[in-house]
Amino acid sequence: MNRREAFTSILAVSSAAVTPLELNKEKSPAFIYSLNMSTLRGHKLGFRKELEVAAKAGFKSVEIWVNTLQDFLKTSSPAEAKRIIDDLGLKVEDAIGFATWIVDDENARSKALDQLKLEMDQLAQIGCPRIAAPPMGATTGVALELPKMAERYRKILELGEKTKVVPHLELWGFSKNLSRVGELLYVAVESDHPSARVLMDVYHLHKGGSGMDSVKDVGKPLIEIFHINDYPETPPRETIADADRIYPGDGVAPLKGLLTSLKNPEKPVILSFEVFNKDYYAQDALLVAKTGLAKMKKVTEGI
Repeated sequence: MNRREAFTSILAVSSAAVTPLELNKEKSPAFIYSLNMSTLRGHKLGFRKELEVAAKAGFKSVEIWVNTLQDFLKTSSPAEAKRIIDDLGLKVEDAIGFATWIVDDENARSKALDQLKLEMDQLAQIGCPRIAAPPMGATTGVALELPKMAERYRKILELGEKTKVVPHLELWGFSKNLSRVGELLYVAVESDHPSARVLMDVYHLHKGGSGMDSVKDVGKPLIEIFHINDYPETPPRETIADADRIYPGDGVAPLKGLLTSLKNPEKPVILSFEVFNKDYYAQDALLVAKTGLAKMKKVTEGI
C-alpha cells in the first residue's frame, strides 16, 4: 500500500467513526413542540378527545390540565389514561394545576400539599414528569416575603421526590407575587433544591413587565418547558388579558431574539402553545391545533 492509499484508508476509517456523531448533532432539534390544552379548553372536548385532536394535528407532546384528567378518572383508571396516551404516540410533558402551596394561610397550604400528593401520584401513573406551580391564591393582596416563598417551593419540590413529578415554578405576569423574572429566580435559587425549575410564558413576561430580554438572565438548566404565544400591539400591557394571546408570529413580541436566548445546545426546550383565545374556541379544534403547530414551526425556523 503506497502513502496515498494509506492516507485514503485512514480518512475512510475516521469518517466512519465521526460521521454518525456529527449527524446526530445535526439532527438534534432545538425545540420540541407541545400543545397546552388551554388552547382547546373552550371547545370542551374532554381528556380523550383533546389528546386525539393533538395527535391528529401532528403534535407528539402535550400539556394537560389536572382537572380534565381527574374528570376522566371519575369513570376510568390511570392505566386506561396511559393506554390512550401511548396508543396515540403522545408524551405528556407537563400538567397545569392550581394548588395554593404558596399562601400564608397554614391550613390552606396543608390542604394544598395533600392536593399535590394526589395530583403527583396520578401524573406519575400516566408518565407525566412535571406539574406547574403558579402563585395560586397569592395573586392579590399583600406581597409575600421572598424567603418564605422559597421555603414553600422547596417543600413541594421535596414532595415530588417520591413520584419524580417536579413542580415548575410558574411566572404569572398579572399576579402580586411571582410576576417578574427576578422574583422567580430568587425563589428557585433560594429553594436550594437540585430539581428547581422555572416555567415562563411570552404573554406573562410582557404582562409582568420583565420583557423578553430577561430570559437571557435565566440559567439554561432551569428551563425545560416554555409557554409560547404572542400578543397584539393593543391593548397595552397594563390592560392586556389572558384571552388576548394569539398565535406565535401573529403579534408584536420579539420572538426571534427570545427563542435564540431559549435555545439550549445541551437539550431541546419544550415549547408549549398556550392561549385562551375566544375567537379560536369558536373555530374547529383540529384547525386551531394544526395552525398553532404550523405557526410554532415557522417562528423557530432557522434558530
